Amino acid sequence: MNPLTTRRRLPLWAHLFVLSPLVVAMVGCASGPDYVRPESLSVTKFVTVAPSASTPASPVIHGGSQEFVNAAVPGEWWKELQSDKLNHLIAQALVASPSLAAAQATLRQARHNYAASSGSTELPQVNAKLGAQRLGANNAAAGLPDGERTYDLYNATVAVSYDLDLAGGNRRALEALTAQADYQSYQLEGSRLTLAANLVLTAITQAQLAAQIDATNILLQGQAEQIAITRKRIELGAGTQLEVLALQAQMEQTQAGLHGIHSKKAQTRHLLALLAGLAPGETGLPEFELADFALPGTLPVSVPSEWVRRRPDVRASEALLQTASAQYGVAVAKLYPQLTLTANLGSQALTTASLFGAGSLIWSLGGQLVQPLLNPGLRANSKALEAGLDAAKANYQQAVLQSLRNVADVLRTIESDALVQQSLESANASAAKALKLVERQYALGSASYLQLLLSQQQAQQAHINTLEVRARRLSNTVTLYQAMGGGALVPS
Repeated sequence: MNPLTTRRRLPLWAHLFVLSPLVVAMVGCASGPDYVRPESLSVTKFVTVAPSASTPASPVIHGGSQEFVNAAVPGEWWKELQSDKLNHLIAQALVASPSLAAAQATLRQARHNYAASSGSTELPQVNAKLGAQRLGANNAAAGLPDGERTYDLYNATVAVSYDLDLAGGNRRALEALTAQADYQSYQLEGSRLTLAANLVLTAITQAQLAAQIDATNILLQGQAEQIAITRKRIELGAGTQLEVLALQAQMEQTQAGLHGIHSKKAQTRHLLALLAGLAPGETGLPEFELADFALPGTLPVSVPSEWVRRRPDVRASEALLQTASAQYGVAVAKLYPQLTLTANLGSQALTTASLFGAGSLIWSLGGQLVQPLLNPGLRANSKALEAGLDAAKANYQQAVLQSLRNVADVLRTIESDALVQQSLESANASAAKALKLVERQYALGSASYLQLLLSQQQAQQAHINTLEVRARRLSNTVTLYQAMGGGALVPS
């Protein structure tokens, strides 16, 4: 026998032994770029205030100075407004809100998706099979006696299969699912932050409208008194019916405006009920007044690289970036060989009684290596997902820039409205004094009804302006808490 031409069949275990170093080396690899978290911000110029800076103060309610301090936003930041009614309502909303329930369910879904994929890719798949067949064979066709024969065949098998994940595609897929679960977690955190902020802002708006209603009712009372005074002046021959008609027209316009404020207040309460997880008209919804809220004396302002990392929207954008990176890795892995190992161990017999008897054992051991050779779609898909990764990077940068703008805007608004309040409070005091003076002069006949109407309009508008700026200062504080990322409402 010629040794040069003789071919010896190596057993399967020998082939696997030869391939094992290559397999082990490839299993340790993962395709595509490893995800690297974006570097911390390096902002050389940012529109902000010095840590020791503070806003101007006005000697009125909600007119105090606010000092900017280098600190993080507290977890339950709304408690800084010192309103027990508000605290209770937010606690109720965080439990009863359907929107939060939906976000929580979506997060659970994402985590279950990860668990399902992890269980089917990281561990071998083991399945038990039990079968029975009725078979027939024509022995005469094979030149055997007895003609046609039928028999039963029973089998019981345990099958094991495992994808070695040579190129790391499965690991990248799990990485993508992890990032998607993180994204849903940050979405939930953002939903909680938005819900709490919207509740506080809506409560402040309701309080502002309630104050406007009270101020308008006082104005209506004063206008009614002026009409009565004018009628007395007519009786004394010092007034005319034209003055009465003009004052009545002014009073009706004020009354019409009051109806509009009542409508806005009702709509605000409907929104408040929705945010709290209640139907409009349900009991248990509190009424708010501006006096229910305290203006925080300190405002947390840390460096951008710190609070940007705390904003749920920025963190969610980063999670999408990590998802895109992992999905690109999955696409790259499909360009490389896929190796699957299978093993079967069982029993096969003609009767159930002998199914697990001697001589019924069957087994198999195999492997399948698949290498794409001509599939242009795979490479095109990897290019598409690479472009998606570039888009995710740009979207993340945009989210960071948007967060910088949000904080810069609200800081400037806080400073500006503190100055605006000083001017408006001064104007309101002057308008109130002027109205009292004109009212006395009108009663004595030394001022015309036109002067009285003008003074009433100016005083009403000045008072409404002060109510609005007081509410804005409260709202600006809430907006800053939100822009800084709020506190940690849920675990990361």
